[in-house]
Amino acid sequence: MDVVIKILQFICSFTMLVLVHELGHLMFGKLFGVRVEEFRIFFGKPWIKWRWGETEYGIGWLPFGGYAKLAGMVDESMDTKNLASEPEPWEFRSKPAWQRLIIILGGVMMNVVMAFGIYVGTSLAWGDKYISNSEMPYGYVYSDYAKQLGFEDGDKIISIGGEPIEDYAKIFSALLIESDKTTIVERDGEKVTIEIPVQSVMELSEQTDFLAPRVPFEVASVVENMGAAAADIEVGDRVIGVDGEPMSYYDQIAPALAAAKSDSVMLTLLSGCLARDVMVAVNAEGQIGVGLSSESIPVKTRTYNFWQAIPRGGERVVEEMGDYWKQLKMIVQPKTEMYKALGGPISIGGIFPNEWNWQNFWKITALLSVILAVMNVLPIPALDGGHALFILIEMITGRRPSDKVLIVAQAIGMGLLFLLMFYATFNDIARLF
Repeated sequence: MDVVIKILQFICSFTMLVLVHELGHLMFGKLFGVRVEEFRIFFGKPWIKWRWGETEYGIGWLPFGGYAKLAGMVDESMDTKNLASEPEPWEFRSKPAWQRLIIILGGVMMNVVMAFGIYVGTSLAWGDKYISNSEMPYGYVYSDYAKQLGFEDGDKIISIGGEPIEDYAKIFSALLIESDKTTIVERDGEKVTIEIPVQSVMELSEQTDFLAPRVPFEVASVVENMGAAAADIEVGDRVIGVDGEPMSYYDQIAPALAAAKSDSVMLTLLSGCLARDVMVAVNAEGQIGVGLSSESIPVKTRTYNFWQAIPRGGERVVEEMGDYWKQLKMIVQPKTEMYKALGGPISIGGIFPNEWNWQNFWKITALLSVILAVMNVLPIPALDGGHALFILIEMITGRRPSDKVLIVAQAIGMGLLFLLMFYATFNDIARLF
């Protein structure tokens, strides 16, 4: 059932993304008087189609991609039958370069507008819930991998790549895409610079325990008939030592308890202003029967009214576009091994949760809309950015590339895209095994 929910979310999200993108081409094409011969959602032979005016609409059987076929334009359909005749006034090739540029970039613009609208809506409906990095009182606990890079338990993250980080959830992703930048931490009241060399994204992304909020061992609940209850440990007590060794945090005390499985330990407790020692039995799982308080982790919610949500929506679009652009640049850096992280439909579908949550659904859809916009604006033939590049060259030089050049470029671009899709899908399948 979980897989079905993931697939349904993926199909619904991707259908909206493709529909909005192709509507951008359709609307601007019709605005400038270009005949739109076909409008397709998804590829393959359409299982349903209808005609409205001069345009035939249809939905293909393969839930991937789509297109708006503009008369007189060399596109992914590779239909060149009209190019042998003189241009008609209603053809794409007859329009001024600036109009053709707007038509080509219409899909990208609509995806940006879609992401902006979703971010405005989610900011208004749910606000931004986050763990405040700047107010993390005890810093973080780091994995062995992180310690090899120079981090120490208790370090507080100040900035990564010169940018302050307010949301704890963004620290790890910032380290992934800024792995060659300077990280500033606060250690024992002083600022310390950690120079992190370029890391393998694949290796770093596997470090799910890279860092976690450091929490004191403060009792929030006591389980009956276990060691803590028998030793009269109470809610609010805080462990500050084990067997005479000063230690205050869960990451220090949990290993000490694990080492005393099926035995007893002497815990030093702080109850209000008073310290006391108690002998506590530890069970075979290394537990004494307490639940810990999470009050030291500062969870906050930033709310917005309508007028505040609008600029916040714009900020989110700019932030996500900047982050994704940085990830794309990492692909050409062999040391990052970012190329190994490329994924196809399986990877995209995998980012959706196992249960339908509207807040997550809309945030993921907005992110995918930003990604689709950035990908399509790349200057690769067959993508919108490739078409736009030829038009810009024409506008600068005053010379229009020949139809033969456009056809060859389109064929090369389509070949590159198919190879990329094959590689991404291969990565998906390889990761499954």
